Amino acid sequence: MINEKILASLRNELNEQTAQMRWSELERFFASGSVISVAGELDLIDVGARIAADDKDSVLGWMNAGLIWKVTDEQAASWHAEDALLWAVVVKPWILVQHGRQQPTGPAQ
Repeated sequence: MINEKILASLRNELNEQTAQMRWSELERFFASGSVISVAGELDLIDVGARIAADDKDSVLGWMNAGLIWKVTDEQAASWHAEDALLWAVVVKPWILVQHGRQQPTGPAQ
């Protein structure tokens, strides 16, 4: 089980590092295979914190449910065409992105 204090600390840290970025700024990372898309119904900050905390059960559950995935060529082409504005946060070696959400909810209160 993941320690909630560690998760809270990670959420706070990632919340401060999350920003909106244009797809054109992220394309070179996509080319290296390091961009992960997070479904709009998930909290980008929580996903990042759980990846950073190596919460394999949550990550595998989201992957199996199709809620997190490596950005596809089709998705990248669509975002390129509109130079989409995405929420992004780095959780090395990944860059997590989310499209279609006004802003991440941030750390749990």
